[in-house]
Order: sequence, then C-alpha cells, then structure tokens
Amino acid sequence: MTDLLLADVRPWGGHPVDVLVTGDRITDVVPVGTGSGAQRVEGGGRLALPGFVNAHAHVDKSWWGRPWQPYGGQPTTQGRIAHERAERDRLGIPSVEATTAVLRELLRHGTTAVRSHVDVDLGVGLRGLDVVREAAAALDGAVEVELVAFPQDGVVRRPGVLDLLERAAADGVASIGGLDPCSIDRDPLTQLDGLFAIAQRHGCGLDLHLHDGGELGGFTYDLVLERVRTLGLAGRVTISHGFALGELAPARQARLLDELAELDVAWATVAPLRYTPLPWAAMRERGIAVGLGTDGIRDLWSPYGDGDLLRVALDHARLQGLRTDADLTAAVRLATSGAARFVHRDRHDLVAGARADMVLLDAEHAPDALVRAPRRALVLAGGRVVVRDGEVLV
Repeated sequence: MTDLLLADVRPWGGHPVDVLVTGDRITDVVPVGTGSGAQRVEGGGRLALPGFVNAHAHVDKSWWGRPWQPYGGQPTTQGRIAHERAERDRLGIPSVEATTAVLRELLRHGTTAVRSHVDVDLGVGLRGLDVVREAAAALDGAVEVELVAFPQDGVVRRPGVLDLLERAAADGVASIGGLDPCSIDRDPLTQLDGLFAIAQRHGCGLDLHLHDGGELGGFTYDLVLERVRTLGLAGRVTISHGFALGELAPARQARLLDELAELDVAWATVAPLRYTPLPWAAMRERGIAVGLGTDGIRDLWSPYGDGDLLRVALDHARLQGLRTDADLTAAVRLATSGAARFVHRDRHDLVAGARADMVLLDAEHAPDALVRAPRRALVLAGGRVVVRDGEVLV
C-alpha cells in the first residue's frame, strides 16, 4: 500500500484519476476509484496542476510582514541599488523572519520550488545565503530553494566581490550571478571572464541579470555566447530579464535565437508589461527554455508582488497576446512542468517518478485557472499536504 492516495483529481483538466504517492514521489496515476493508500486525501474532482516553479525570485530582499515602506530613491538600476544599500540595514534585510514569511506566501499560492537570487556584496557578505537556507529549513522542505549568489552591487567595480562569489560557489550554491557588465561595471570582459572562470572551476551554473537594451544588450549576449561556446558551458547558463532580445532587428534576433538554442542557454522573465515582449513564439519553436518568476516581492525595488505565479503567467499571456486554449495552457506550463530545469529536476509533472508536488484548484482546466487565479484549495509538497483552503499548515 502506498503512503498517500490523492483521490479523484483531474490532471491538467483531463479525466478523473487517483494519484498514488510513496515518500516524496508519485508512484502511479490510476483510474479513479482504483487506488489505495495509508492516508486518503479527497480531491473532489478538482483541477490538478504540478506545483509552481518560481524561476527568478529574490526572497532575501523583502519587507513582507513589516510596516509598509514607501517607494523612494531614483527609478534607475543604479538608483535602486543605492536606495537599497541605504535602507536595508534599517529594515533588518536580510532576515530569517521576513524570508520565511515570503516563502510561506509563495507556498500558499502553490509554489513548491524556487530559484532565488541572494545578494552577496561587501556589506552583507555571504550572510544572506545562510538566512535563506535557515528560512527554507523552517518550512521543513515544503519549498525547495535553489540558491544563486547574486552581486547586486556590481562585480569588478567592488574589489572583493569576485572572491565572495568564489566562496559561495565553493560552498555549494547552484549558480553564481552577474549584472549588466557593460552599464554597471563598465568592464564587460573582466566581469564575464571572472564569472565564467568561477563557474568552470566549481561546476556551478551562471545566471546573469541583463537589463541593457538594444544593441548594447545584443553585444552583451554575443560576449556571453562566445564564452559558453569556448568554455564548453552549454546548458549551464541562464539569462534573466534580457529585455533587448525583443528589441533587435529580425535578422539579428533570429541569429541570436539559433545560437541560444544550439548552446542551450535558458531565459528567465518576470513578463514585465512595460517592456518589449520577448520573441516567445520563436523561442518555443527552437526549444529554448523559458521560466517565469516573481522577481522581488514588496522590497526596496518595488512595492508590488504577492507571490502568485499564476498572475505572472497571466501577465505573460497578455504581453504575448495569447488567446487559444493551447497557448494559455502553454503559459501555465511555463510556471510548472516546463520550468523543471530551473531547479535541476529531470521531470516536474503529474507523472510517476516526479516529486509529489501538486496544486488543486476549483477550475475547469488550465486556461480557466490562468485567467481567474482561484484560491489554491490544496497544495501537496513532497508528498505532504502543506496548504488547505488557502491556509499554510507548516
């Protein structure tokens, strides 16, 4: 007998089935009424989706659960960095308490895996990484958190940051990050060579925040791709944001997309409505991995965000002008099964062998769930019921 039977659910809106779970894994999916388990959880015929995967978060930065903080400082990347550095100590950022609160909110909305960038700089050192690890441990594995050591204040313009990233990689973070090597460090070759050398030495991934637009952005992509090819790091690099990709001339864009596909470079986006859309259809045709994320949630960069990845997927659908059921379902897959690689999972779906992460919603099918974002009736994480009727149980 299996440990748990999730009875009468409709994976992706299909026919009702029973899902059998042993330990933290799905062991079988059988016709409704034919399964058995030591613990029985009634699904009530609800829509079942895989747990959501947040491919780009900053869970260390939030003031969630604290008094409201008004937006201040200058609305540029440099201005936001300066404002955050001036104010974060006053707010006790990073803190285990606030990070735990953010992770609980993500979990309440059905997110069971997170790839989080965590600030590493001369002021905070590596302390943020320990804060996030402690917060994740407080939820006893309900949300699996993959760490990216992120140099938010720049890399080579702050002597000592490369050494911190080296230490973080040696300490086992999944990836190290980078930030606008042209406009922040104003020394793209030194930044990228330093980051790629660390990734090569330690076998970790790279996840690069790239905001620069137009041909400056395109030039940066060229530099990144050149190093991926030369150093044999295909499949280990993610570009986050990358707004310039949608701004380039069609022929230039097509050549870049072909090279991104060849070198298996992934893309993480927060689907910002104020920027030129990514060429998602062309990326999908080429098999380029795209993940969705919340970015920061109620932090010193922005007061927005509630942790609901369905709303981010809806922003993506609106930005791309999606209308058909197939395309709307594909948008939901970006936030679930399609994001497996962003948290280093071979598979992440409602199938045997996958981690038993599931979300039940009162919805007809994935498109209906996307446009309404109903409350999560039940969340299963690693084979445990961790949310019921919107209440977090861990």
